[in-house]
Amino acid sequence: MLFIGVALVFAIGLALLIVTDAGTLIGVSQTQLGQALPLLIILVLFAGSFFARRRQFPEMLRSLIAWVGIFAVALIGYSYRDDLMTVAGRVFGELRPGVAIVDAQGGTVSFRRGMGGHFVINAEINGHDLPLIFDTGASAVVLTVEDANAAGIDTASLNYSVRVSTANGTGRAAVVTLDQIVIGPIVRKRVRAFIAEHGALETSLLGMTFLETLERYSVSSDQLELID
Repeated sequence: MLFIGVALVFAIGLALLIVTDAGTLIGVSQTQLGQALPLLIILVLFAGSFFARRRQFPEMLRSLIAWVGIFAVALIGYSYRDDLMTVAGRVFGELRPGVAIVDAQGGTVSFRRGMGGHFVINAEINGHDLPLIFDTGASAVVLTVEDANAAGIDTASLNYSVRVSTANGTGRAAVVTLDQIVIGPIVRKRVRAFIAEHGALETSLLGMTFLETLERYSVSSDQLELID
């Protein structure tokens, strides 16, 4: 009974802390709630000891210390939730370099350099998830035939009349307009792009027709930042 009572107060306290983050709830401010919550826990502990007389005091003390520790860790985690989310995002970015690390406060999207030395960016093009290589040397967004097909583009009907230079040499590409490119919270519609002919390109590129729409982009050490 003691365990259940403390657990209920603990859960209710965390819920109220979250919902009152923007102000008050039922006339109780977040400060008042923080002052009242320890008193509620003490009250539950005394009530539990009254109804469970067989419980030994050392056992009750251990339970009290454990719950105080859990509550303290949860409260610290809640207080530093924004910092913890940033750290978690950076760790996740190291494990999966193409995944965007979003900084909501700064309005930036960052990526970690991949093991191959490139910045791989997981983008959503026309509603389909595709990996792109960050390339300021590409005058436009360039998709391989395979990625273009995955994005719902009818590559068989395109006119490959534009000469382009790629890592594989000189090739040809077709000009298209992509309905939408989404990278993290950054959304761009009607983006001009090239579709490279089959075999001309190994990986799709995030080029200047997207990058020039940003307020700023920067590369620092092993991190790429896109600023909307």
